[in-house]
Amino acid sequence: MRSDSGPLMPVRRLQNYAYCPRLFYYQWVEGIFVENSDVVEGESIHSRADKPGSMKEDLPAMDLPEGTVLRSLHLENPRLGLSGRIDICEQGSEGIEIVDYKKGSARRTDDGTRVVKYADAVQVGAYALLLEGEGMTVTAASVYYAADRRRVPVDLTLRFREEIRELRDQAAKVSASGVCPPPLRGDPRCLHCSAYSICLPEESAWWSNDQVAPPKPAMPPRPEHGDGEVLVVQDSRSHVGIRGDQVVVSREGVVVAKLPINQLRHLFVYGVPQISSQLIHALLERAVSVGYFSPAGRFLGTLGGLPASGVDARRGQYRMFDNPEIRLILAREALRAKIHNQRVMLMRNGEADQTILRTMADYRDMVADATDLDTARGIEGAAAAAYFAEFSSMLNENSWAQFSFAGRNRRPPRDPVNAMLSLGYSILSKEVAGVCCAVGLDPFLGFLHQPRYGRPALALDLMEEFRPLIADSVVISLINRREIFASDFVSTTSGTFMNEKGRKIFWESWFRRMDTEVSHPEFGYKMSYRRMIEVQVRQLWRFCRGESRTYHGFTTR
Repeated sequence: MRSDSGPLMPVRRLQNYAYCPRLFYYQWVEGIFVENSDVVEGESIHSRADKPGSMKEDLPAMDLPEGTVLRSLHLENPRLGLSGRIDICEQGSEGIEIVDYKKGSARRTDDGTRVVKYADAVQVGAYALLLEGEGMTVTAASVYYAADRRRVPVDLTLRFREEIRELRDQAAKVSASGVCPPPLRGDPRCLHCSAYSICLPEESAWWSNDQVAPPKPAMPPRPEHGDGEVLVVQDSRSHVGIRGDQVVVSREGVVVAKLPINQLRHLFVYGVPQISSQLIHALLERAVSVGYFSPAGRFLGTLGGLPASGVDARRGQYRMFDNPEIRLILAREALRAKIHNQRVMLMRNGEADQTILRTMADYRDMVADATDLDTARGIEGAAAAAYFAEFSSMLNENSWAQFSFAGRNRRPPRDPVNAMLSLGYSILSKEVAGVCCAVGLDPFLGFLHQPRYGRPALALDLMEEFRPLIADSVVISLINRREIFASDFVSTTSGTFMNEKGRKIFWESWFRRMDTEVSHPEFGYKMSYRRMIEVQVRQLWRFCRGESRTYHGFTTR
């Protein structure tokens, strides 16, 4: 096998294939990586070995003095189609012994014997093939498991060498096929996989209709860094830079805030605070997005690094969204979920007449049967009018003097309630657009909203089901808890907007809501609204890749 038509496959990716072909496809073909504690700890352990000594090109083949130790030895072999970096090579009297470092423990047999895990053995065996391709003799190989603090030998038989070549050929075919392998099912390896929260094996099976009843999978693990922190900067006199590993906010030369950059998930900027180029570079390297808003709170755009490769999903998105029938299927489900959640909000927080609730239920059922997009949009518009006609019933009567609400208005909003709703919808669109970019979908091509320059149509589509549960809920909570007042707004001939104090109060409530845990309607486990948005976007991502037969909107009771 030769690899003249593409890059050499890293041995680490071959090890991924031996562990799970789907993980291999995510990492090698699509460039999707997720750090968890295992990955971070593994990198730390490798760092002890990855102190390069003499490199191959500096040494004559088969002429190393006994006792020579090579660290972090990089090798490439186009004939094998592989490349790799070997942790340690130790020259003995008869040949080289390979040592690879791993976190965790070796596998134990029934009689308690420690043996190397299969995927780890494949990795070490591939390193042996690379060394032998350079004319070196490999006499032994082992894996050092940090938790066991011992080396466990790998049996490099001729049959095992041939098995590694067969795996390499299989992996190359999967890579060239452009088809992501199916997930493992009921396999304990999944719960230890860094890509579990992306793969969602049991959920994927449900979405693809391979299971009759919804599964009860383990909750997708949270990112090891948690949901991270959000930094909001809204004073035009502020300067945001980086010192060491700290994001530093200063105002007129005085430091007002510090935050470790590895804890930062988003940076939101209002108006024209200055952001240093050094910080921008650091944020792009860490895939931390920067959201820009006008001083009045209008979402202007996002600065972010390159998205996940996501070629399969984007190609599917462009192809599918050109099909009116598929767009209608997606639009009906998203609007059905939105109207359902609007009705739930009225039931939870208001005293709406039963007639209104029945009307909302009728609209929900009607939109699910709409025969075209215009009809679906018309039903959604009627449901929205009925919902906002009852919106004031969810507000505390003691607040009506300050926060009267006569209906939805925008561009610009003409009263405090509409100003908060507009801000909430703007922030939500930014949140969803960022997730779309992160998973590899095009946020500007939607199935419901028409594409338009500068309009994140897909983000607007996917946020529909979350509008009432997140943005509307924040507004209602702020008013009913008397956390915000008329003095936190500015009314001009151009509209009504929140001042700096009001926006600070709004953001604090927004963070609380996004961190609120809610149950998944099919799978039962709980997660924050922020994570739930990602799960929904991932579900559409699968649909666009052809791994799911439909899309299920998020609803709550």
